[in-house]
Amino acid sequence: MTQRIGLGVALAIASTACFALLDTVSKQVGLLVPVVMAIWCRFAVQTLMTGLLLWPRLGRRMWAMQAPRWHVARGLLMLCSGSVAFMSLRHIPVGEFTAVLTLVPLVITLLASLLLHEHVSRTTWLLLIGGLCGALVIIRPHGDTFDMHLLWPLLLVLINASYQILTSRMVRTEDPGTMHFITGLICLVGASVLVPTFWVPVADPFTWLLIALMGVFGSLGHYVMIQAYQCAPASTLTPYMYAQIAFATLAGWVAFDHVPDATTTLGIALIVTCALLGLRQR
Repeated sequence: MTQRIGLGVALAIASTACFALLDTVSKQVGLLVPVVMAIWCRFAVQTLMTGLLLWPRLGRRMWAMQAPRWHVARGLLMLCSGSVAFMSLRHIPVGEFTAVLTLVPLVITLLASLLLHEHVSRTTWLLLIGGLCGALVIIRPHGDTFDMHLLWPLLLVLINASYQILTSRMVRTEDPGTMHFITGLICLVGASVLVPTFWVPVADPFTWLLIALMGVFGSLGHYVMIQAYQCAPASTLTPYMYAQIAFATLAGWVAFDHVPDATTTLGIALIVTCALLGLRQR
């Protein structure tokens, strides 16, 4: 049992490395091609890879759905999440972007209180406020006017929290592999409606390599995370998810020569502290 939990932790950390690389590559691709085109290419590669990885285990069961409408809703949330993530990464460094997303567990608690009428303690409310303050420190305005694009990461937190709540309800009846495959497929279909309008010719092979890597890192990250949850419970794995901040900061330094300043580091520390304390309240 101990070895199995250890494997789950190792897989969870590996998945955070994949997600950090996904965000780093996405930031670069977002500067080279239109967002819709980048999203379509990402989910085209991801859907193909997911299908190839899961078909030997699931076969035709990969298409078995108990609640198709929930799958559609989950896919649309993922499509919105990917779109907003691209917009965020155009304005926010990768490390800081990842740190803001660690607010998701606290926002899930908030939504559970508002939508599911679950009890939330006063301490949890204070931690949520503290985490939001940390996020505002990170996305603080530079210059005389505030760039509204800097609020994209906070919108992404809300979308991802809704996505996680929906996922937690669906896993009661749906196979995780099917959920992952169908979600990617719905994102691909949704992006296909718009991509002809935004498609631009790309002659640089390196750009195509980066586009392909988005799908690879996204697909591997989600697949490895599924395997991690099969080895260890979420309560055990969640604290290790914060390794993504370290990976993202390192990747941002290597790829974009960006090192967080002292104020940004303070904001990251505040978010992580509030998020970790929030886990103890759950």
